Amino acid sequence: MKLNGKVAVVTGASSGIGAGIAKALGAEGASVVVNYVKSKQGADAVAASIEAAGGTAVAVQADMSKSSDVVRLFDRVKADHGKLDVLVNNAGVAVFEMVADMTEDAFHKQFDVNVLGYFLAVREALKHFGPAGGSIINISSILSTDPYLASSVYAATKGAVDTMTFALARELGARGIRVNSILPGHTNTPATDGNFAGEFGEKLVAGTPLGRFGEPEDIAPVAVFLASEDSHWVTGESIRAAGGVRGVGY
Repeated sequence: MKLNGKVAVVTGASSGIGAGIAKALGAEGASVVVNYVKSKQGADAVAASIEAAGGTAVAVQADMSKSSDVVRLFDRVKADHGKLDVLVNNAGVAVFEMVADMTEDAFHKQFDVNVLGYFLAVREALKHFGPAGGSIINISSILSTDPYLASSVYAATKGAVDTMTFALARELGARGIRVNSILPGHTNTPATDGNFAGEFGEKLVAGTPLGRFGEPEDIAPVAVFLASEDSHWVTGESIRAAGGVRGVGY
């Protein structure tokens, strides 16, 4: 129970990597706030799974790209728990299109959720971390350093996340708040369903030294490590959880 007594917020946690992280944090004793924007059913199922395993969790709706929603989310955290120890910024959107086909709306949507959303969450979370500090974990992507075709805007958002992570680690270290990012590789989630089909998927697997796609359960233990005191001397780092992929994987 590495996180016993801790309070954690996981954004975008109704499915996929966020759900896997929320469940793993709950299994280690954290009280988990399972954030969602649309899928109440999915978030409720994640919270129920945590509670069925003996943990504590609640699903809270908030659009992380909207300041008023973010404030409401953390007001709920304060009302329920009076503190915050761990923030996992995971909510994100991806539009994979060539630049010639990318609309301004799609560009802004990705930056609003993937970058502004992380900033808004951190800014509000800082009001609730206690004197002991805490841990901020930003979910990035290996595409931040190794983008493939039609990923230029999404990859740019994740590059911004990695840079913001390092800058925040410097800024917040004096408060005992550690800030790190996790860079998942090609991971099976509802959001990627169908993206890895056919020859393209075969090439991705062939370029993965561990020989398969990742699963949310492969990413979650890294988040547990970064949330716990096991990583007390780790901040400003971008940790790849990608099965050994270097480059685009094909």
